[in-house]
Amino acid sequence: MIQNANINNPAGASKTPMRRIGRFTVTDKLGSGSNGSVMLGHDPIIDRAVAIKILNNPVGATDKKQREQQFINEARAAGRLSHPNIVTIYDASTEGATTFIAMEFLQGKDLRELMAAGKRFDVIECAGIAYKIANALSFAHNQGVIHRDIKPANIFIVENNQPKVVDFGIARVPNRVLDESGQPQTLFKGNIMGTPNYMSPEQASSQPVTALTDVYSLGAVLYEMLTGQKPFSASDFDKLLYNITHKTPKSPDLVNPEVPEKLAHIVMKAMQKKPHRRYKSAAEMALALNKFLAREKRARRQSSSGATSKPSSSSNVFAGKSNLFWLGWGSFIIAAILAVLAFKSR
Repeated sequence: MIQNANINNPAGASKTPMRRIGRFTVTDKLGSGSNGSVMLGHDPIIDRAVAIKILNNPVGATDKKQREQQFINEARAAGRLSHPNIVTIYDASTEGATTFIAMEFLQGKDLRELMAAGKRFDVIECAGIAYKIANALSFAHNQGVIHRDIKPANIFIVENNQPKVVDFGIARVPNRVLDESGQPQTLFKGNIMGTPNYMSPEQASSQPVTALTDVYSLGAVLYEMLTGQKPFSASDFDKLLYNITHKTPKSPDLVNPEVPEKLAHIVMKAMQKKPHRRYKSAAEMALALNKFLAREKRARRQSSSGATSKPSSSSNVFAGKSNLFWLGWGSFIIAAILAVLAFKSR
């Protein structure tokens, strides 16, 4: 799932002794994080490369159970979704002390890495990526899955700027595994779940969430893509949550004058504090983005066509001389006719 790589020799992958996990042969290590490691593997049945996410073995037994529950939830959430802009899950299991998820091997980088490296997308690229993510979220929502952690790090960009939504670890999904108290696993203070800079006001205030929390978070991601800035930032965690809940960010077109007003409007509507003031669904947001893209592309085509079809100065000169030529001939013919008529009248 992770790393800018090719199958035979992934860039950034370190060679590791070949071993098996389930039916998969593990060949290289692609990366690691607080929850686990990601390995490059091979599926001998389908003969394809796969990314294998392996859960770390924490020290505490309670922590281990919670992490396993989160892993199982990720497999259940993403595993029920088949969409070109959502990472595909192939298998998930626990064998002995190893809990793993085998998924689609993606070649590229996540949006966070790209933006941190200075990558800037133009207006059409930003809207196009957001449109595809909105469509993916609409599909997930129709299956009863709410991601709840849409952020640049969970949007993987492959070739041709195709986005893939990844990491459904804290998604809300039917039949989701809960902890011993019957509550979803929490990642931050209190009952807050999500990544602070991109979480919705209802997440920041520990309120129940709906699919519209993903709409808000996508708006926050699009805001950053367009402006190079997060909509809210603060050094203090509680201050950040307060800003998300009570403050309104400056419109993207005021931060970056190159952002069209209509696209800025889409972002600000998606990020409304009250869910009912946002788009009614991710599908409605996708429709708005699609309409914007159609207008923007049409305007660019017309502008380009107008520039290429403009007559050159030399052709204008030729046309002017041609007009003078025919005007002279016309005057001569009229004078001749008048002379003939005058002669006959004598």
